[in-house]
Amino acid sequence: MALFSFLNSKNGSKSHLNGTDSGNHSIPEIPQDVIIEKKDQEPSDKKSFSSSEQGINLLFQFLERNFEKKGYEDALINPDTTHLEQNIAGLKNELERTIRKVKTFYEDFIREIDFHISSRTRSGMIDTVEELNVKKGTAESHVRQVLAIEKEASESRGVAQGIVLSYTRGFRNGLAAISHHSIMNRNF
Repeated sequence: MALFSFLNSKNGSKSHLNGTDSGNHSIPEIPQDVIIEKKDQEPSDKKSFSSSEQGINLLFQFLERNFEKKGYEDALINPDTTHLEQNIAGLKNELERTIRKVKTFYEDFIREIDFHISSRTRSGMIDTVEELNVKKGTAESHVRQVLAIEKEASESRGVAQGIVLSYTRGFRNGLAAISHHSIMNRNF
């Protein structure tokens, strides 16, 4: 019973295992952030991206961005059409880099899966090998999608064309805003 006697102690006093009272020693307060890790804080040694953001999701995140606002703001800064062409070339270049990152990620991932398939096959782990083959099939399917997007982008069509269209629309809206502000609002 002396083991749990600390539960019966009064005034915050601490009891030893032998049941004797050690006096009025207060328990030191420990800040909450030392004990509980908050969800919105990431430890500094962790990377800020998950593996899903390295695969095809990284490419789709890039493709789904709306470049209209960027085009609009760029037109207000420099309304020259050569600026438009240079920025479109820059966006295409960024798309190519993103595609290369995704392809490299899947090449490495498939190579790693192949190693695990070979190793687990030698160990006779049939169910694990089947699961790995499913993962490999999914990765290969993603690679085919990435290659299709890459081909469409090189031909200036498909989902990659949305980047150029939204940027161009924004740039033209910026040009129209400049004209409207400087010419159309003048009274003469």
